[in-house]
Amino acid sequence: MLRLIAQRFAETGGDVDATISRKKREHPPVASPVTGEVEARLIALACSQPPKGYTRWSLRLLEKQVALVEDIPDLDHSTIGRVLKKRGCVLI
Repeated sequence: MLRLIAQRFAETGGDVDATISRKKREHPPVASPVTGEVEARLIALACSQPPKGYTRWSLRLLEKQVALVEDIPDLDHSTIGRVLKKRGCVLI
């Protein structure tokens, strides 16, 4: 580690601040597809009655239903689970 810091110090021309500071991110972070409106629509869908033939919602069933709705971007079942867990919603 000391060797890498010494090498970086030499590369920056002896600039201490440039040596110990973090690198600037080359690419901006990717925005989450889950906005407040998407989250609200997802929770409303999870609180509604499940489709005919099902007694309750599952994460995979919600994933399939979200794919059918045009206003909500396609979300993975793990993303749906995180959103519901974050808001304290339990699928019963």
